[in-house]
This record gives sequence, structure tokens and C-alpha cells, in this order.
Amino acid sequence: MIFRQLVDAESSTYTYLVADPDTREAALIDSVFEQHLRDLALVRELDLKLRFTLETHVHADHVTGAWLMKQALGSEIAIAAASGAEGADLRLADGDEVRVGGVALEVRATPGHTGGCLTYVLPRHGMAFTGDALLIRGAGRTDFQEGSATTLFRSVRERIFSLPPDCLLYPGHDYSGRTVTTVAEECAHNPRLGDGVRETDFVGYMENLGLPHPAKIDRAVPANLQCGRPEDPEAAPHAPEWGPVIRTFAGVWQIEAEWVHRHADEVRVVDVREEAEVAASPMGRVPGSTVIPLSQLRDRSDEVGRDRPVICVCPAGARSAVAAGILEKAGVPEVANLRGGILAWRAAGLPVEA
Repeated sequence: MIFRQLVDAESSTYTYLVADPDTREAALIDSVFEQHLRDLALVRELDLKLRFTLETHVHADHVTGAWLMKQALGSEIAIAAASGAEGADLRLADGDEVRVGGVALEVRATPGHTGGCLTYVLPRHGMAFTGDALLIRGAGRTDFQEGSATTLFRSVRERIFSLPPDCLLYPGHDYSGRTVTTVAEECAHNPRLGDGVRETDFVGYMENLGLPHPAKIDRAVPANLQCGRPEDPEAAPHAPEWGPVIRTFAGVWQIEAEWVHRHADEVRVVDVREEAEVAASPMGRVPGSTVIPLSQLRDRSDEVGRDRPVICVCPAGARSAVAAGILEKAGVPEVANLRGGILAWRAAGLPVEA
């Protein structure tokens, strides 16, 4: 199975990608609106077909990226029927199964943090995604969205701790950098829900947490009840409009050589090789390009101008990817890396200068 664990630093939210390596079908669990371009890049770079975006619950601390993924890739949105969310393609209930190729995700209802929480279990792989029902050495709060400490205690004990002791548990959040735990670990060491903790103890603890509401709750909950569909489409993360650029998983905007060639009069090409290297290279250079070595680019970033898109280029696209990042941080509004560099340019049969 293909598996990736991703994190949104602002909300400490974990997003999970699971996929079948044979069919390339995939599911994305608990995506984040602001991380849409990152997740989209990963799906594309791994050559996956995103079948589903799965929600563990209606989140209060971030907006889901499910609607954005549906628009971009045609994936189906899946969420608990008990959540009350509108716009979903699949409304899941306890005992349902979601399949991506040969990977089966068993749906377990684990309400308590909210009224519509789900845990996704992969029995064959010994993994489960618990959302906010069970955190590492903790549990999700129960003081809003139809939460109930009594219900959560029973959900965790009966629906999660009943999994095999070595089952890996992946939470929806962690605020201390922890990434994974097991059923056995949480039974032994979870101070809220572990062995020996009584239901009355847990309820009393949860009812006296006194936590402030999440900062984004007033925006996140209404948006997530619409599966992440924004009221203002312009608020969604999107690619620049000046050309067909694509954000890579490494965080770099890239563009194809053919487009740059067709629009040569509308862009500025910056070759970031050392000047002696350019002079001696049998590759030649992109016609009309300006040489500003990567080693000097931070000090000479003003020379590239701001009046047209800037395309960074080097032999294979590695140094120029760094250069594009430097210029973006320096405030150049429209900048991209030439994907594949001069090697890709030449492979496409495009002209070069000696």
C-alpha cells in the first residue's frame, strides 16, 4: 500500500493519503483547504487517481479541502451521514466499507467528540485513522457539536480499543510532534482513556477542561457543513493565471518548455548557471536568456524586473528550482522553474543559442 502522512502546521492537522499501488486508486483523509495545492501535487506526482476524500468528522479548527479536490480531480466526498453535512457524495454509517483498488477501509462510528465522528480501519494493514475521537495520550474535546464525554468514552473503549493491540492508530491532530501510536500503548498509557480509568472519571475530567473555542470555529464549521465549498471562489488556493504553471510537492511553480518557447516575447528567461559554465557548455542556452548565477541571485534579484513573468533555467531544473524560490521570496510576483531545464528544452526540439 502507498501511504503518506502530511501535516498542516497552523492547525496541527494530519492528512493521510492511502492508495493501491496496482490500480493507483487513492483516498485522502482529512484534507485541509489551505494545503490543496500541496496535496494536489502529491497525487499528481505519484500518478494516482483520487477516488475519495474522507472526513473523520465536521472539523472546527480548519476547513476541509474536499470540495476543492472534487473540482480538480473529480473525487467523491465521503462523510458521516450523522454529521448533517450537505454536498457529500457518500454518506457513511457504521459498518460501511470504502475501497480504493484492493485497499479496503472499514467505517466505524465513533461519536463523542462530535455527533458524527468516524474511524477508518484498514484491517489488512493493521492501521486505523481515529480523527479526534482518540488522540495520542489524549482525546478530542466534547463540549460542542453534539459532543458527549459519556459517548466518547464508550466509542473509544468499544470501537477502537477492541482492535488488535498492535494496530497502528493515526490521529487527526497532534500538538507535540507525535505521529502514531498503537492500541496497546493507549490502553497502557493514555491518562484519559487507558485501562483503569472509569467512565465517571473521564466524564468529570472532560467536563472541567475549560478550553476556549477553536479560533476558526465560526468559519470552519459552516464551511465544513458544506464539505468545504467556499462562499467566495476567489478565496480558494489557485495557480497563477499568467501561464499553465503547476505547483510541485516541493513547493515550486513549474512550467513546460513548449509554452515558454511559444511565449518568448512575453517572459524573461534567467539562466542561473555560472557565466563560465554557460560559455563552455555544449548545451547552449535558451534564446534571449539573461545569465544571473544562482550564487549571485539574492544580491541581484532586482535585475530580473517585475514587469513580466520570470522563468528560471539550468541544465536539469534543480538549481533553477532553488532560484525560483529565491525570487518568489524576494517579491517577484510571477516566477516559475522551467521543468526539466535545458535538457527538456533540447529534448523537445526547441532552438538554442551557442
